[in-house]
Amino acid sequence: MCGIVGYIGEEQAAPILLDGLSKLEYRGYDSAGVAVYNGEEIQMVKSMGRLKVLNELTHDGAMLPGTVGIGHTRWATHGVPSDANAHPHLNKTGSIVVVHNGIIENYVKLKQQLTRRGYEFRSETDTEVVAHLLDYYYRGNPLEAITRLMHRLEGSYAFGIMFQDHPDEIYAVRKDSPLIVGHADTGSLIASDVPAVLKYTRSVYFIENGEIVRLTREGMQFYNIDEEEISKEPVTIAWDVNAAEKGGYEHFMLKEMYEQPKVVRDTFSPRLKNGDIVIEELGMTDQEIRDIGKLYIVACGSAYHTGMTCKYVFEGLARIPVEVDLASEFRYRNPILDEKTLVIIVSQSGETADSLAALREVKKRGIRVLGIVNVVGSSIAREADNVMYTWAGPEIAVATTKAYSTQLIAQYLLAMKFAKVRGEISQETLEVMLEDLERLPEQMEMLLSNKERIQRFANRYLAAKDVFFIGRGIDYAISMESSLKLKEISYIHSEAYAAGELKHGTISLIEDGTLVAAVLTQEDLFKKTMSNMVEVKTRGACVLAVTVVGNTEVEKNADYVIYIPKTNQYFTNSLAIIPLQLFAYYVSIGKGCDVDKPRNLAKSVTVE
Repeated sequence: MCGIVGYIGEEQAAPILLDGLSKLEYRGYDSAGVAVYNGEEIQMVKSMGRLKVLNELTHDGAMLPGTVGIGHTRWATHGVPSDANAHPHLNKTGSIVVVHNGIIENYVKLKQQLTRRGYEFRSETDTEVVAHLLDYYYRGNPLEAITRLMHRLEGSYAFGIMFQDHPDEIYAVRKDSPLIVGHADTGSLIASDVPAVLKYTRSVYFIENGEIVRLTREGMQFYNIDEEEISKEPVTIAWDVNAAEKGGYEHFMLKEMYEQPKVVRDTFSPRLKNGDIVIEELGMTDQEIRDIGKLYIVACGSAYHTGMTCKYVFEGLARIPVEVDLASEFRYRNPILDEKTLVIIVSQSGETADSLAALREVKKRGIRVLGIVNVVGSSIAREADNVMYTWAGPEIAVATTKAYSTQLIAQYLLAMKFAKVRGEISQETLEVMLEDLERLPEQMEMLLSNKERIQRFANRYLAAKDVFFIGRGIDYAISMESSLKLKEISYIHSEAYAAGELKHGTISLIEDGTLVAAVLTQEDLFKKTMSNMVEVKTRGACVLAVTVVGNTEVEKNADYVIYIPKTNQYFTNSLAIIPLQLFAYYVSIGKGCDVDKPRNLAKSVTVE
C-alpha cells in the first residue's frame, strides 16, 4: 500500500523519483506526487490518477529541476482520492515536506491541538498533521524535531522528510511500515520496497522500528529515537533487475504465471539432497520436530489459502493437528498456545501488517515462529525465529500467482520433512513423493501451453455476474484461491463453497446460465463432488470441471473439462490452480480491466 521514493545526489531527482514510483505501482494507489528542492525553494506537483498524469504534468520530471526530492503514490485511507489529499504534504510556509505510508491513529487529537495553535489544514489526511507538528517542533535541528514527533505519534508510519533549511539532507523514519535505504554511485535513495532501487543499487539497509536515517549525497547515518548514532549492516539483493520488468509479456501477471515452473523448481531444488529433504534454515532438531503438538498457519489473502491447502497436507502426512487462521482474526482472539506449538507465518512481502502483528504477539508468549516469506530481509524474515525463503523473485502484479505457488512448495517440503522425522511415512514413500514433486514444473509448463483453449472458454463469460467454485478437501482450498483470483482482477462477484454445503442454502443462488467451476482432484472425494455437479447442472448451471487425466466420467455432467496431469494427491493444487489463474486472467483482459493493478487493491497491505 502506498509507495515512497526519495533521492539525493548528483543527478536530477525528479526523473529518478518518477522511475522509482513506477516500480511501485503494483502496490496499489489512486494519486501521486513529487517534491524537489530547486536550489531556492521546494517545488511540488501532485495529482489524482495514475503516474502517467504526473509524468505529463512534469514533462517526465524535466519541469522540476533539482537533485534532492521525495515522491509518493497514495492509496486513500484518510480522505477521498483528490489532488489536495495526495502526498507530499507541506507545513504552513512550504519549508518542510513529508511523504507517509501508514496510519496515524491519534491524528484527530493532534489536529485539534494544532488548530488551536493557529495551524490551518488543506487536506483531510492524517499526514498533514505530521508536517505541521514538525513545523511546531522545528528549531533548526531536524533530528531533534523528528524524535519529538515520534514521541507524539501513535500508529504506523514510514516517512520521507525534507527541510528547506537543510537542502543537502533527506530524512527517513520507520515504525511498523516498511522502508529501505541504499547508496548508489551517484547518490542515496529511500524507498518502501526493493524494486524501486534495484536499477541503482543492490546493497540496501532495512530500517527497523524507531530508527531514523539522515541521507546525504555521500552516504547515510543511522540514529535511534534517543538521537544516538547506531551502526547497521547492508543486505545484498540477489534479484535479477530484469525480473522486475515485463520482458515482452503484455502484463506482469501473465509473465509471473509463466515463471511459476522456474520459481517452483528454485524453491525445492536446493532443499533436496540424496533422496532426502534438507531445510537447514528450519533450525529445528529431529527431536524438536517430534515434540510438535500443534501447528498454526497464520496468513492473509492468498497466503491464507495456501495454509488451507497445507492443513490437509500436514495432517494427512505428518499427523499433526493444524489450525489455519486469518492473521487479522488470530491476533485478536487470544489463541491457546503452549511450548509444543509451532506458528508458521506466511507472507509474500514479509511486511503484511496483520501477519507481522500476529508474529509479535506470538513471540511475546515465547512461542517458536517460522516465517515463510519471499522478500529477503523483510520484517517477518528478521523477526521470526527462523525463516524459509520461497525464492519467487519480485512479484509485481497485485494478484499473486508465482508467490502463491512457491508458498505451497515450501509447505509441502515442511510437511514431508515432518512426516519422515516423526515416522509417519517411510523412506520409500518419501522418495516417490519427491519424484512427483520434481515433475511439477514440467507439468505446469504443459498446462500453461494450453492457454488458448482456456481463453476461448473465458471469453464466453465476460458478462457473468456471479460465479461459484466448489470442491471438497484440498479442492475446496483450490476453489477459495480460484474465486479470489477471479473477483480481484475481473470484479465479477465470485464465491467458493465446500461442495457438501450446497444444500445448506448456496444452491438457491444457482439459476440458468450460472457458471459453477467444480474442482475434482481428490480420488476419495470424486464421487461426492460429482453428485454436487449433477445438483447444480439440473438447476441450470453451466459447469466447468477441473479434474485429473483419466476422470472422463465428469464429461457427462460438465460443459467444459480441464484435465491436469496425475500427481500425488497432496500436490494437486499446484497444477489445478494454473488453468484457473489463466481463466481469471483472460476474463479480466476480455473485460478491459487493469489486470496488474486492480482497483482499490494493494500488493503489500501494510496497514490494518
